[in-house]
Amino acid sequence: MKRYLVLAEGHSGDPHHGKTMCGVVRYAPDPTVAILDSERAGASYEGIPIVARVADALRHGPTTAIVGVAPTGGVLPPVWRELLHACIASGLDVEAGMHTFLSDDLELAELAGRHGVELRDLRRAPEGLGVPSGANLGHGARVVHAVGSDCAIGKKTVCLELDLEARRRGLASVFVPTGQTGIAIAGWGIAVDAVVSDYVAGAAERLVVEGASRGDLLWVEGQGSIVHPYYSGVTLGLYHGAMPHLLVLCHKAGETHIEELPEHTIPPLPDLVELYQRLALPARPASVSAIALNTAHLDEAGARRAIAGAQAATGLVADDPVRFGAGRLLDAVLAQLPA
Repeated sequence: MKRYLVLAEGHSGDPHHGKTMCGVVRYAPDPTVAILDSERAGASYEGIPIVARVADALRHGPTTAIVGVAPTGGVLPPVWRELLHACIASGLDVEAGMHTFLSDDLELAELAGRHGVELRDLRRAPEGLGVPSGANLGHGARVVHAVGSDCAIGKKTVCLELDLEARRRGLASVFVPTGQTGIAIAGWGIAVDAVVSDYVAGAAERLVVEGASRGDLLWVEGQGSIVHPYYSGVTLGLYHGAMPHLLVLCHKAGETHIEELPEHTIPPLPDLVELYQRLALPARPASVSAIALNTAHLDEAGARRAIAGAQAATGLVADDPVRFGAGRLLDAVLAQLPA
């Protein structure tokens, strides 16, 4: 079993750029024993101590350091180089989900070799990817795909919560990871945003075929948003390659524009439902089965009002699966899935 030191320098209190940290702490089967963020040293997150330096973390017995931040563009700032050096020199394996690969860095690779540690690039695409073969229509599993109104609003979390609830009910359920944090949690997957654009759909097909070998109810983690000006291409390629039977639409309650991009508005929920449904390939039309709301920024009364409003606007079951449990959403999905 790994024992994680999560590197979250400057972002341990940021649910957007620190989303990898949040996901690993909450869902990874291997424990996180310390979090590094010099700006919040002495505090804690989910009962886990936050430390200032790698040396301070070593007394907690970590075996693996994982980069717990997701900077825009997937590239770490230069200040992190010293931090990575310290981890490697301390004998820790290092996992990272950046677009720039640690193992391709000659200096870091040489240092890792001297200290006998492994550099694991979670975003490195596997060999042999291509366009879909048609196996995404013939594997036999039922596929549910989380789509969203923006990035970093909980698409992965929604899939993980639905998977956990389904497995609690005895279903042969599988979380299908499509990004670096999901891969760290599940131990397999492909980061589809690091795949050549022509092969994103083929990568998604490979994922659902592998998922079908593991179970018969698949929850495919979503990426980006079809209305995001940066990442919509990944969103669409993943959607078409996964060939889902149903969708769950994820939204941060009350948001009206893409985060940090006020000129890019988010359509009303009914319009988003229609847009995602119209974008399905004719070979397998997919309908939105439920609305998953992120209400973490609201009090309980505000959360319940937002959920009721989403239900009234769309005519679909809506809920926050983290705050109130995934049961209602799972019931809505199962009622609409093919037998």
